[in-house]
Order: sequence, then structure tokens, then C-alpha cells
Amino acid sequence: MDAAIACARRPGVLGVHSIHEFALDVPDLDVAAHFYRSFGLDVRAEGDGLSLYTYGHPHRWARVLPGEAKRLAWISWGIYADDLAAFAAHLDRHGVARIQAPAGADPCGIWFSGPDGMAQQLVVADKCTPDAKSPRTFPPEASLAGRAPHRSDVRPVLPRRLSHILTFSADVDAALHFYTDILGLRLSDRSGSIIAFMHGAHGSDHHLIALASSTGYGLHHCSWDVASLDDVALGKQQCAAAGYADGWGLGRHVLGSNYFRYVRDPWGSYAEYSFDIDHVAATQDWPAADHPPEDSLYVWGDVPPADFTRNYEVT
Repeated sequence: MDAAIACARRPGVLGVHSIHEFALDVPDLDVAAHFYRSFGLDVRAEGDGLSLYTYGHPHRWARVLPGEAKRLAWISWGIYADDLAAFAAHLDRHGVARIQAPAGADPCGIWFSGPDGMAQQLVVADKCTPDAKSPRTFPPEASLAGRAPHRSDVRPVLPRRLSHILTFSADVDAALHFYTDILGLRLSDRSGSIIAFMHGAHGSDHHLIALASSTGYGLHHCSWDVASLDDVALGKQQCAAAGYADGWGLGRHVLGSNYFRYVRDPWGSYAEYSFDIDHVAATQDWPAADHPPEDSLYVWGDVPPADFTRNYEVT
């Protein structure tokens, strides 16, 4: 095994290492392209849809495809090559139903029906989840010329990578059981059966995926890592100038500790600027806990919108 891979993974543990990509169906690709470009992503036309990249990073984080309505189409999980056969046997032992790849998806790897019937894939891929906490930029402690950047020097906020996604589930407990027992994710924190956060055993941010209670699956938000608290605030300003002023934040989460700004997308879900999220190393056992509801959202910030936890993908 490659030495870099051996260093990155937790020995003896079968588990996914990254969200390789997620895919959305949307009714208008031009609208989607404008939104995600305004947010600061590298949006490329590929095949019949769009692909979401971050500038300076080679990985494709997401696909956006044409559909009648906005819908989370699939999630693809990256695994190590020497885990492929073990995962196939593991899914068979647990009776996980195999499915055909959805239209427009890469047919490689293992396609299966996940929680709430969502299409999911295991695919051999390079690990794109960081092995250490992302670099952070803070103002200098002291400066004769002032510590704030000049407004005239401000450049567009360009997120560095996908941090995580939050999806809805009709049964958070059952979905949590699936992701931990079948895919090898680990519980970071939860608040009863309302919300749960999971990280990768081979090292990841505090959560690769989170689950929120609803009547079915759907995408609540995709979260993108930025380098500073200024970037979070400037991202809010950048999106407002482009016509996307609605959202939530600035604020700071309790679970995960990150500072945030959620920008409402054209379909009622969100893209999040995230700074300074907790990181769980492959060598670390995170002290998972069940937290009261008042700690499940934020330490400080404005009250979230009344429909913040609504799943617009279900009726």
C-alpha cells in the first residue's frame, strides 16, 4: 500500500474516506450556474449538466443536472482500492440492495440503495477529505497600519473545498445506523433524533455528512471551507450583491464549532461558507455526545429563518 495512504487511514477499519461527489437535479441550469458562480465556485459545463469545482483544486465536488424540480440525485463515497472487495462482501452480508447507476452517473463501483431509498455509490478514489485541520487566516495581533483589510483590496471569496453536506431523513436513527454500521462513518455529535453529525474514520472535518429530521430525503445544504472569518462575511456581501441576500448568519455553531453564513439558493436550500470547523484525525476518538436541542444549531447569531429546517424536496 502507498505510504501516504497508509498514513491517512485508520488501520483495520472498513469505512468510506470522503464524499467523492453529490449530485442535484435542478429545473434551470443557467440559474444554477449563476448562483454557484456568485458563491465563488468554479462552475463548468460538462456533459449534459454542470460540474462544481473549487479554484486551485482538481477535484470535482458535485454535479448539477437538468430535472423537473430540485432534487438530491445521489451521493458518491470515496473508498480505498483495497477495501472494494471487503465493502462488496459487507453490503451483501447486510442485505443492502444493489441498484443501477442513475442516469448521468458514473456506472463504476458499487451502486446501492441508501437511507430513505437514496441512490448512493462506493467508488475507488483519492481521498479528498483533509488529513489535518485546514489552514486558517487571522488578523495580526498588532499593526501600526491597522488590522483590517482595505475595502479596495478585497478580492472575490473563493471557497477551497467541500466540507460537508447536510441531508434530510425520515428516520434519523435508522439512517445513522446505516451510515455507521454499513459505511463505517462515526458519530460526532447528535441531538436526540432531530439531528446527527458523522465524521470519517480515516480523518475528516467534524462531519462529512449530517442528518436532519424530515418526511423524506433531500439536501438541506452543502458547506464550503473558507480561510477566514472575513471570508465568511465577505461571502455574504458578495452573494447579496449578486442577488442572493437571503439566508442565515453570520453566526457560530456549537457542534463543529465553525463560523457560518448560509446563502439561500434558488430552490429553498442553502450553500454555506464555513470557517474553522473542528477536525477529527484518523488517530483520534472523538467524544461523541447527545446534546440538548438548544445546542444543536448555534452559539450566537440571528434567529434562523422560520423555514430554515424545511425540506422543499418533499410535499
